[in-house]
Amino acid sequence: MAINRPASPFWRFCYENSLLLLVGLLVLLTLGGQFATGWHEYNDDLKKMGLAELSARQYFQSGHFLEATFENWESEFLQMGLYVLLTVWLRQKGSSESKKLYEEEEVDAEPDPTKKDAPGPVRRGGWVLALYKNSLSLAFFFLFLAALWLHARGGAEVFSIEQVHDGKPPVSTLEYMATSRFWFESLQNWQSEFLSILSIVGLSVFLRQHGSPESKPVDAPHTKTGK
Repeated sequence: MAINRPASPFWRFCYENSLLLLVGLLVLLTLGGQFATGWHEYNDDLKKMGLAELSARQYFQSGHFLEATFENWESEFLQMGLYVLLTVWLRQKGSSESKKLYEEEEVDAEPDPTKKDAPGPVRRGGWVLALYKNSLSLAFFFLFLAALWLHARGGAEVFSIEQVHDGKPPVSTLEYMATSRFWFESLQNWQSEFLSILSIVGLSVFLRQHGSPESKPVDAPHTKTGK
């Protein structure tokens, strides 16, 4: 059934971008909540160590906020980058998240530079096209590495404050990355992201969500693979 396009350009923009807009708003709201609660939590920790509390501006620039934020972002980017790559080669019978088992998929076809409205890199070809063909996974892994470094940088600052308070020397970012604390923070998030992949791939074999492109049609058999 066709859906009527909103007459107003504003509402049409909102409708056509509603998924990104809503999720973006949720990110901002939860990040704001994390900031407010983390600020008070960290100030409590500083007070217990006999150190000066931070203003909101100081906390925004602190290692505590940096570490808490990018520790989670790093695992999200790793999850999505790995998932994009794994679904290129691997299959799961019956899952809506898998490509079909033995049939050719449109996504495996070589890009056609003569196709109407083809993106610029496709029309240009060469190394630009080779890079563009893998740009989604590359972007996620670049963001993962950037978030990993910022997590370590923020964590090193917090860890160093604790070290100095205990009469021990501060650590650099690289030194902090060699600690079990850093890897405990990372791995506890990574495993939860891998669990979410396992869940959506496995549950979509047997369960349905009417209207969602992440689900097979409600009346599709369990053995149907792909959308």
